[in-house]
Amino acid sequence: MKILKYLALAAAVGSTSVQASVLIEEKFDDGALGSRGWYDNTNQVISRTEAVPGSTGSLQYTFRAGATTPTSGGAVRRKFKETDSIYLSYHIKYSSNWVGSGKPYHPHQFYFLTNLDSDYSGLASTHLTTYIEDNGGRLQLFIQDAQNIDQNRIGQDLTNITEARAVAGCNGSADGRPADCYRAGSQYRNGKIWKADVATFTNSRGPYYKADWHHVEAYVKLNSIVNGKGVADGVVKLWVDGKVILDRNDLLLRTGRHPQMRFNQLAIGPYIGDGSPVEQTFWIDNLTLATEPPAASIAPPSPPKHLRVGN
Repeated sequence: MKILKYLALAAAVGSTSVQASVLIEEKFDDGALGSRGWYDNTNQVISRTEAVPGSTGSLQYTFRAGATTPTSGGAVRRKFKETDSIYLSYHIKYSSNWVGSGKPYHPHQFYFLTNLDSDYSGLASTHLTTYIEDNGGRLQLFIQDAQNIDQNRIGQDLTNITEARAVAGCNGSADGRPADCYRAGSQYRNGKIWKADVATFTNSRGPYYKADWHHVEAYVKLNSIVNGKGVADGVVKLWVDGKVILDRNDLLLRTGRHPQMRFNQLAIGPYIGDGSPVEQTFWIDNLTLATEPPAASIAPPSPPKHLRVGN
């Protein structure tokens, strides 16, 4: 029967999905982060009153009014096995008065660094920093690759000239997408953003109320390098509570200059550059990092419409 043949095909497609390798599992039930491989700043605040069902604690970040960093200070980091792709899953909740930065940029939340930078590298000046963060209630992917900038050719479009260039701004934009280029001291830095089209952390009570717990998932895959050149086939996919809110497969995150680039470091380091507008808090719980999304996140093909049952 044709319908049975289709169902068998759909099952086969699901069974061929890439097997995910779990890299980090963290429940934040206690403050012994250093014993589980976290480093740099393990003096983090663990809440005993806010947690998802079944959990006994969460990671708490409170900003005082005017502060650029939370009361726990700088970023906590964790190294993991090098990989071309990362899948991040976590639960998050905001205080009812949460306003974030109040600007079209920041707060930074999660950072991924690569094997081209050191264990204690600055987070914003690297060969590639990939951020997963919420700005104004909308999740976004933000990248910087300041260490790749040709500082002698600022503002020149090098995309069709050389692979020795930045992809996030200052040396052109291969996809034509707006990119930032700004001076930080004696050097230039850059930035490029892909933002979800819809807000998923809102002020109104309902499915996306910011003061309820929500499940966030993010998948990022580095682009290919073919014949020494970067190909714009990198992937980003974001989910909130199981709903896809951003899905792109045309990203350029590295050039042919760095074919060996791999993700290998996670940092959690909330930061509001202009200072927090108010005293506000958010919590993170049940974090998982893997190389691929679980099979449940990869939907099988939709069955064909008007299918007739027959031999």
